[in-house]
Amino acid sequence: MKPNSTVKEQSLTPHTAGRAQTETSSSGELDSRILAALQASSDKKAVDPVILDLREIASFTDYFLIVSGTNERQVQAISDEVYESLKKSGSAARVEGYKTAEWILLDYGDFVVHVFEQKARQFYDLERLWREAKRIELPAEFAQSSLRTES
Repeated sequence: MKPNSTVKEQSLTPHTAGRAQTETSSSGELDSRILAALQASSDKKAVDPVILDLREIASFTDYFLIVSGTNERQVQAISDEVYESLKKSGSAARVEGYKTAEWILLDYGDFVVHVFEQKARQFYDLERLWREAKRIELPAEFAQSSLRTES
């Protein structure tokens, strides 16, 4: 790939299109607030946690934390726990989608927490949409909370 090629040219080149999806980074570089949000979601039994590093491909935020709940009440409980946990440390979030509880978004500026009901997560498939992002390797205690099966 030429160093001065356009984004369009780069996206049309097959050898780079899927490469970023398989790249992972260590969780050691993560902000403590992201780890606190991950812990809070885990405390409420969130499933299939994923952290995407968007720093190289997006300007509006640095990371996505994506988790799922099995029903609307659990989605709200996960969202509440993350919100309250980070509020204690002085972080305020803008919250969207709380009433419908299909997809709750907590925007902390430099990272965004997405809490999905499982069917909504499969439908919107943010991991596919942001496949160019690097996946952050989760600490061992959180990697065990994945119940999602790949087909």
